[in-house]
Amino acid sequence: MRATRTGFGAVTTLATLAALTLAGCDSSATSPSAASLQPSKASLALTGNGGPSGAHYNLNIIGVPKDKSADFSGGNGGRIFVDLVGSTKINLTEGSFEVLDANGTDGAAAFQLPNPDNGTGQLAYSVWVRSLGKPGGSASMASCFTEFETATTWCNSGSLVVSLNRVAGGQKFVDVSKQLLQVCADVNSDPLVTDLQLVSLFSSLGTDYFWQYDNNGLKLAQMRFYPISTTAIGGTCTRVAK
Repeated sequence: MRATRTGFGAVTTLATLAALTLAGCDSSATSPSAASLQPSKASLALTGNGGPSGAHYNLNIIGVPKDKSADFSGGNGGRIFVDLVGSTKINLTEGSFEVLDANGTDGAAAFQLPNPDNGTGQLAYSVWVRSLGKPGGSASMASCFTEFETATTWCNSGSLVVSLNRVAGGQKFVDVSKQLLQVCADVNSDPLVTDLQLVSLFSSLGTDYFWQYDNNGLKLAQMRFYPISTTAIGGTCTRVAK
């Protein structure tokens, strides 16, 4: 497990997590203190919109009816454009939070985020999501990777797929750290034995990590990344080959 290169500092400590100062953070929020790093969601101080209070990085996934033709590579803030109806592969790179390719209407976008595994057994930060825009749209989102052992690309399935449904009324954030910061991998080195367990993004068991975003009319999925630990790494899982 790697305890460096998390994007929150050269060495992962509570102090560096508390010192989150990232482009795209909510300017109205104050930087969190070390005491705000909570061990479980039950102890979080949630706001009226369902998300935690405090500084965070915003990422908006925006569904558009027409493909974008401009060059959206690098320096484009916290948003990614995807087809209003269709599938987009959001390639994931390890590093500080940054949109590397905002134009997903050509089938692929790119996003950079810190390694969620800092060696503590807990995900180093959390991600929350809610559906916005005109009621009626929906989308799904799954974490995927190519496994070294099988040379197969796998995506999380079942309860590990995030379902986004825009219904009438106010929409609240939901903690999807378990689903989006982990992938379902075979952790048994014996090729004749399969032991599927959740491991964090950028685990040494695989490569080419990405989110598969399948849109069916959802105009906006709003994601927030908080320097707050809410989820233990691991657990049984199911997956499907892509």
